[in-house]
Amino acid sequence: MYKLFFSLLFTSLLSAEVYDGVAIVVKDKAITLLDIKNEMKISKLDAKAAADVLIRKQLEKSEIDERKIHVESTEVYDEIKKMASRNHMSISDFYDAVRESNGMSSTELKEKVKQRLLSQKLYQQIAYSSLSEPSELEIKEYYNMHKDNYKHPASFRVIIYDSNDKNGLQTKIDNPMFYSPDIRTNEQLLPYDKISPELASLLERTPLNHFTKVIPNGKGGFMSFYMKEIESAKEGGLESVRNQIINSMMAEQREQVLGDYFARLRHNADINVIREVN
Repeated sequence: MYKLFFSLLFTSLLSAEVYDGVAIVVKDKAITLLDIKNEMKISKLDAKAAADVLIRKQLEKSEIDERKIHVESTEVYDEIKKMASRNHMSISDFYDAVRESNGMSSTELKEKVKQRLLSQKLYQQIAYSSLSEPSELEIKEYYNMHKDNYKHPASFRVIIYDSNDKNGLQTKIDNPMFYSPDIRTNEQLLPYDKISPELASLLERTPLNHFTKVIPNGKGGFMSFYMKEIESAKEGGLESVRNQIINSMMAEQREQVLGDYFARLRHNADINVIREVN
């Protein structure tokens, strides 16, 4: 009798402890307070916004499972290969760069890429039949309303600091008077249209007379760019950015379709809020 009572009491306490950690249940899947705290940290969001992100992710996962969408390992490998190529790296160097910059192992990267590909396939299934290419008039109106978004520097004059010693390179950035024979320099003019989008974005965010953060150089070492001069922004006209504009308009249209779809899905889904998050 005592053994039975103790067993029931232990089970009750254990269930209460698990229940206490749950904030939201979406289609019988729990979102815990710890999940929300982690999402807040990663995404820099408040508790309510982080909870909304996690609810959306769970709804997406349920949709992926119900639609039996899957991604092959070869698709993941091909996507990582493309990512490495865009950064002018071998796959091995790209894995090292990701681990160095984000602390993410190759296994974690593969899983992240897999999840992104699954979401892309889901979005295509949901939005494909609802999308239509914009008309010429719509393209011109969009361009005129967003001209500033399509201006960019013509080129960057930089001094590239390169070293196999990351700590020494960081010391140079923190103290420009620091000298080390292990740090090599090379001044270059980098045309905006000739560099990767990732590097262009990094340089655009770097003020004059400042260093970029230290990044892998794709050869087992590290590098940083010192921004010496930025050639004035240029506007190439509608034809030079037509494809970008169409892509932007289609992306906005797709996000609207997806937003409406998941809003309806959330409204009709079995979602129980165990405790409010603030």
